[in-house]
Amino acid sequence: MSLDDIIQKIQSHKKRPNLDFSLKSKTEAFTDKLFHTLFDANISVNENIMQLGNDFEAISSIVCKNPTIPCCEIWESFLRTLPELIEKLNMDAHCILDHDPAARNIDEVYLAYPGFFAIAVYRFSHEFYKIDMPLVPRIMSEYAHRLTGIDINPGAQIGSPFFIDHGTGVVIGETTIIKNNVKVYQGVTLGALQVSKEMENQKRHPTVEENVIIYANATILGGETVIGKNSTIGGNVWITASIPENSLVYHSPETKLKQKK
Repeated sequence: MSLDDIIQKIQSHKKRPNLDFSLKSKTEAFTDKLFHTLFDANISVNENIMQLGNDFEAISSIVCKNPTIPCCEIWESFLRTLPELIEKLNMDAHCILDHDPAARNIDEVYLAYPGFFAIAVYRFSHEFYKIDMPLVPRIMSEYAHRLTGIDINPGAQIGSPFFIDHGTGVVIGETTIIKNNVKVYQGVTLGALQVSKEMENQKRHPTVEENVIIYANATILGGETVIGKNSTIGGNVWITASIPENSLVYHSPETKLKQKK
């Protein structure tokens, strides 16, 4: 097979003529700039908001194909959410500081906590998800996933404050509902009982009510599963049915010790 034949065959299999991978890099840079604009004291909010608007225009030129929703209106709508978003994120950060004895000061939370960064990017992406902007919310969430090991679908509904400690391996599905003052540790999965394309418009993931703590590697599955308020879910449990409020759920493994001779 000649080089020309190889090139022709490859070209014939490229089925997405409008697929532009620059969207990914542009969205990731936009996400970083947005995070720094809200929290870095050395950055001018006024200047960066203008730059972010220009960056968003470049992104929207790739993805905004719906003529009934001008992209300038999407950006203006998102801008109006920023004061409330930063208020929620400050609550999230202080919740981490108040409950993690390893956190020495609030600057450490903003600069070094992967859970906080993942929550921040989730809150940004969720606003774009709500207005049905294509691709961008998912690219944002997967960017945070790659950097932190925390996978939060932008469709999830998460109250404030919300605390993820350590975070590696946390998975929160699209139709999850998490209410206020919930704490989650590494390895927790809030997932679906089954995966079927026919369920895409159904609630597939659990609801976690107020003041719940979910410890490491707990797995909670199903759209009808509700974890009642004020409950504590211990590590390594597997839950597929609702838990009443004020419950303590834990796993009791059998550990055996045998001394060497």
